[in-house]
Amino acid sequence: MATRTARPERLASSFGVYKPVNHLVISFPGAAEAGQAGAAIAAHGVADADLHVFTDREMSAQVEHDLQRASPLAAIGQEVNLLRSHGELASRGFHFLVVKASDDAQAREIAEIARRNHAERAQYYGHFIIEELIEPEGGRPQVAESPQRGLDTHPKPPLPR
Repeated sequence: MATRTARPERLASSFGVYKPVNHLVISFPGAAEAGQAGAAIAAHGVADADLHVFTDREMSAQVEHDLQRASPLAAIGQEVNLLRSHGELASRGFHFLVVKASDDAQAREIAEIARRNHAERAQYYGHFIIEELIEPEGGRPQVAESPQRGLDTHPKPPLPR
């Protein structure tokens, strides 16, 4: 199924922060959901080399690594806010899939598979924008982003399913 993560220094970055352009970063409440989604995404035709698993501990380590190396310029965009959000989710036991998409249509298909497998969120990293592909559940409001206000998808307690 999915491959293990690469060493942090080999991962794509922007201003010292992990930024996997043309990939989705998808978070799941646990290993079982991430595993089921990974299998479903692989069955949809995504190659194993394009599907990477981050456990909660691996994501926490990645976040710590990136926060230590982040340039002040990283705070201008949403990368640092996303990084902190991923760290918060990892501290709650969330697992992650990082999946390469060939284009926007495939990214949306992957996000839909992830949503059906209980993904909390799926962010598609472009060169200039990071797009949230799973709508917040049950009327959770989105807010304007800034380093002071945080990310509009800041982790919240899970809603009942």
